[in-house]
Amino acid sequence: MAHLLVIESWVGSMSRLLPRALGESGHRFTFLTRDLHHYLREAPADGPHPLLAAENVLTADTNDPAALLPYVERLHGVLGFDGVISSCDYYLPMVARVARRLGLPGPAPEAVAAACRKDLTRRALAAAGVPGPAYALCADREQALAAARELGFPLVVKPVDLCAGMLVRAVADERELASALRALEAFPVNARGQRRAPLVLLEELLTGPEVSVETVCADGDTVVVGVTDKSVGGAPAFVETGHMFPAVLSAEDTAAAAGTAVAALAALGLDRVVAHTEIKLTPTGPRVVEVNPRPAGNRITELVRRVTGVDLAAACVDLALGRRPDLTVHRTGVSSAAIAFLVPGEGQAGLLEGFEGEPAVRRDGAVVELALAAPGRDVRPATSNNEYLGHVMTTDTAGAGARREAERLIAGLIPRYTADGPDAGPAGSKGPPAPLRSDRAAGAAVSG
Repeated sequence: MAHLLVIESWVGSMSRLLPRALGESGHRFTFLTRDLHHYLREAPADGPHPLLAAENVLTADTNDPAALLPYVERLHGVLGFDGVISSCDYYLPMVARVARRLGLPGPAPEAVAAACRKDLTRRALAAAGVPGPAYALCADREQALAAARELGFPLVVKPVDLCAGMLVRAVADERELASALRALEAFPVNARGQRRAPLVLLEELLTGPEVSVETVCADGDTVVVGVTDKSVGGAPAFVETGHMFPAVLSAEDTAAAAGTAVAALAALGLDRVVAHTEIKLTPTGPRVVEVNPRPAGNRITELVRRVTGVDLAAACVDLALGRRPDLTVHRTGVSSAAIAFLVPGEGQAGLLEGFEGEPAVRRDGAVVELALAAPGRDVRPATSNNEYLGHVMTTDTAGAGARREAERLIAGLIPRYTADGPDAGPAGSKGPPAPLRSDRAAGAAVSG
């Protein structure tokens, strides 16, 4: 039985998957955070809080390397850790540094840092000849306007160091670019209290279906576990509205996406990581959107497990312990698994009262997982993946029908809002979310 140090986590699905993987493997863990209340604001409705599984819950400034590194070194001397891990993007570089400091297994800190900064990723991939969008890195508005004129509109504006699609926008002209830049300037610190880099990426707007490639790198060998498809809506933002595993692609497109992802991981020097690489299948071939050196979020890891039997959260734990994960695909009886998200659209705002259609959806035999926001939530139109009102997961035992069922079920859930809520507008009382443009419906996905 190993003892792992978990430094921060998400409060979403991985906050449960990682403790589950640790417990099922017979391991114990110590949890280290700078703000315990961040994890206690919402108690799970369907079970105990994941942190109750921790052997120790400790606090330290996880944003300050100068203080944290000697602190965890002292902890290691007392508690004896066998590995260090996190499921939060903002702390993956710190975890890699801690592992190196303690002499524990882990990826190269430099590689993780490059993967977690979109500008450094672009630079490394371009140097290695891995295809991506045309781009420019800008330090101020003047540089951004000049770069936009050279690249040509439409463009995508990206912060270099945020997650979940936050403040990523498509812009069609200089007015929209200026608005996107103002929004970034107004957000100088991320949700974990870390000061953001004052840099902006401008990227060519890519067209074509979007997929993600789920991989495991161990000892210089990269295994492609599979390819997931994705729907994106909410223009000009980029909100993921659903996923299905495996993606319905030709053998040629699957191989091209996988090969591009493997090349991107090699260009960054990533090893001993589970990775989630987002790819656009453009008319001129696959291009990398971004590389994430951690398991996929949005329950994609669960879709993969249901179809293949491969547990990517457990693989992440094995890698942190210096072990080679078991990636053997097992017959699960499931051919495809999908998730559809309930996303509040334009005109949908107010305090959430509940959902019309919920009893019927809960009774539907196609549902394998249903999660809905609790009444009283302050709802506003979604501008990132952080504003979901819930999701439905489905499976298909005979083919690729899981997405169709998930989308049918999510369409049957209609949020009801209190008209006099703090953000309620003219349409605040009730009604279905406004339609979100979907790349699958329109046939033209965009980068985010």
